[in-house]
This record gives sequence, C-alpha cells and structure tokens, in this order.
Amino acid sequence: MTDAPVSTRTDGTAVAAVEVRGVDKVFETRSGEVRALEDIDLTVAAGEFVSLIGPSGCGKSTLMRLIADLDEPTAGAISVFGKTPSKARLDQEYGIAFQQAGLLPWRTVASNVALPLEVHGEASAARAVRVAELLEMVGLADFADRYPDQLSGGMQQRVAIARALAERPRLLLMDEPFGALDEMTREKMQSDLVRISAETGAAVVFVTHSIPEAVFLSDRVVVMSPRPGRIREIVPMRLGADARRAERTEELREERAFFDMVTAVREALHGGSAVGTQPRGVETR
Repeated sequence: MTDAPVSTRTDGTAVAAVEVRGVDKVFETRSGEVRALEDIDLTVAAGEFVSLIGPSGCGKSTLMRLIADLDEPTAGAISVFGKTPSKARLDQEYGIAFQQAGLLPWRTVASNVALPLEVHGEASAARAVRVAELLEMVGLADFADRYPDQLSGGMQQRVAIARALAERPRLLLMDEPFGALDEMTREKMQSDLVRISAETGAAVVFVTHSIPEAVFLSDRVVVMSPRPGRIREIVPMRLGADARRAERTEELREERAFFDMVTAVREALHGGSAVGTQPRGVETR
C-alpha cells in the first residue's frame, strides 16, 4: 500500500510530479550576472525516481531549489502536480531532505519527525500513530526517545527522511542526502531509500555527484553540463527484467548491466555519446 495517490487530468492522463519548461536562472553578483541554468526542460512522472548529476556548479541544487519554491526562475515555468511551486509548498505536496540532516538537538527522534505534523495542527493521537509508522519504515522504532547526538550520521539521515515523509508528500526532493556518509553506510542508505520510495509511491528528484549511486537508485539519470547548466543527456536505467527499482538488491552492484549503465552515465557526463541515452529534452518512458 502506498501513501501517494496518482492524480489524473479530466482526460484521464496522469499529472506529472514535476514539469520544468524553458527555465533559466540568472544570479546578480557584484562582478556581474551568473547564468546558472539555461533552457531546462524536464518532466518527472508521478512515482518516478530521477537523479540529477553533473559537475560542481552546474546548477543541480539550483534546479532543486526552484522546484521547492526556495527561489524563482528568471524565465520559464515550473509546476508540481499541476500547481505552481508556491501552491504545492502550501499544500505539502513535497518533502525535502538535504545533505545535513538538520535535526533539532533538543528534540527526540520522535519529536523531530513529528515537527511538520505539529506545525500543521495534526491531532496528537494521529501524530503519534504516524510517527510510529515512519520510524518503523526507516528502521528506527527502537530509537524514538533518543536525541540526535546519540545517533550515527546514517541514522540521523533516516530521521530526516522520515520527517520529510511525515505529511505523505507525493514528491520527495533530496539534495545529496548521503554525501557526508562513509561508503558502507551510504550503500545501506541507498538500499533503504529504494525500499522507502517503493513503499510510499512518492516521486523522487535526487541530486548526487556519485554515478553508481544515481544508477542504483534511479529510473532515469539527468546529466547536466557545466555552467550554464543545461541538460546534456537523459539516460534511462536499463538494468534487466529482474532489476525493477522496487526490487533492486545489493547483488545488482555486481552485475554487468549495472556496470554498463555506470559507463553510459559516465560517457554522457564527459560529453561522449552514451549508448541508450535520450537526446537532450526528449521525454520518453
């Protein structure tokens, strides 16, 4: 059972989780204009997992911030489930997780997860049930009364993900959430996220610098160029009939199809012609 229903238009077609059309972003600095993004077109389907990858400064996090209504595009338009980012934020359509967990140190694990529910007036009984569900989902049911400084980095990130999912968002925005973790913990968190995204049914937009991470997690990987950030290629993850995203396991990392997809993304990232990529701007599924 998933938390996130799929919305449809009056003609019966599904509403995309995210639509980005002709988006530019220019920052004004003391030394002049900085063009961070240029002519970005991207559609993320409901329930789809899409990773953004590219060199530092290519605008991955900027694009994430625009979707999250933390900034506004200079040109173009963005919609989240058919709404403006501002309306989607007010309707709690999405949750956000960043590289730093951002937990409140004076609150327990349970009360950190409960914070969005408290802010929006959820009754205490319903809040307690939801928090218990989420802590069970992220494997922290036994740590509800602990404080953030009593947890490892990976555990803190799981609390942050639980908090981001508290209001059953249909979209999860994640900006390098595992970037500060050691490799073993990072791989465990990736497996957990595959399971959690399948259980919730939420779409995910995920920023990363790691090619293997993007391949393991994603339905499609969006490869961005150096600044000004443009979409260079969109690489569908073809990992075999037994590697649907909901069923990906650690064994996948040792399979030939996985290495082939890592190579495809790497070639696209470095400007080569990656086998199986979609040309820039093409939105097929």
